[in-house]
Amino acid sequence: MSDALSDPIPPQGIDLDRPSVARVYDYYLGGTANWAIDREFGQRVVERFPLVRNIAVANRLFLNRLVRHLTTRGIRQFLDIGAGVPTAGATHQVAAEITDDARVVYVDNEPVAVAHAEILLDEEGNTDRNAVIYGDLRDPDELWSEAMATGILDPDEPIALLMIAVLHVFQPDRETGEDIGAQCVARYRELLPRGSYLGISHITDDGIPPELGPKLAELKAMYDSSSSSNAIWRSRADITALMGDFELVDPGMVWTPEWHPEETGPNAKQIHFSRPNEAVIWAGAGRKP
Repeated sequence: MSDALSDPIPPQGIDLDRPSVARVYDYYLGGTANWAIDREFGQRVVERFPLVRNIAVANRLFLNRLVRHLTTRGIRQFLDIGAGVPTAGATHQVAAEITDDARVVYVDNEPVAVAHAEILLDEEGNTDRNAVIYGDLRDPDELWSEAMATGILDPDEPIALLMIAVLHVFQPDRETGEDIGAQCVARYRELLPRGSYLGISHITDDGIPPELGPKLAELKAMYDSSSSSNAIWRSRADITALMGDFELVDPGMVWTPEWHPEETGPNAKQIHFSRPNEAVIWAGAGRKP
């Protein structure tokens, strides 16, 4: 029996004509919410760029450390945009390690990610404090309205807005085709109440080892030609600018393995790079004054 024939029936609305960014990322992380077309594409990427699995895991570990860090700072509300498939160590699970009153709303535009999040939250009995919605980050006001309509988040209290490994997925304006990622992030910053946080991680070709430049260019070409979304790499300066006037949390905008490594969970998979910039993802968080 072929790999494709062993796959479960996909949720309604899923596109199996092209690999999905969210499902391929799940494959890199060793998850099961992916289909043959995603695994075939992901394996081709891994063969050409073996570091990609470590890069994905390092990014996931950054998310886990960020959630722990912000929870210890008193944050109890999280809006996780582009959350992807909620594999082990999802935002609500990590926050629950610190406190039992954290609340999370997940957002994604991938039907599989939304369906799996709904199943996970239902199985865990966490639907009173956590929710998932189908949304498009290019519509900040609509997405914000739908997130608040869940009743999970209080718009008058600080919220941690997480945009982890989502902004390097090209988000063109529907009419002009232009990249409006920075414009959208600016609007989200306006919507966040004072005392809130913005957490970002973003692939870059700025500051990486020279030998990885051609690999990233090839990776971008593969995603642009084969997957459901294109890719865009921003410089460290451009990624930092997405924070606007938010106050950067120490240690600032750094490579994913360098952001509070001491807060990595004791049972987390350990990822080692010979040089931090092999992680090719800048990461950081900022606080709204």
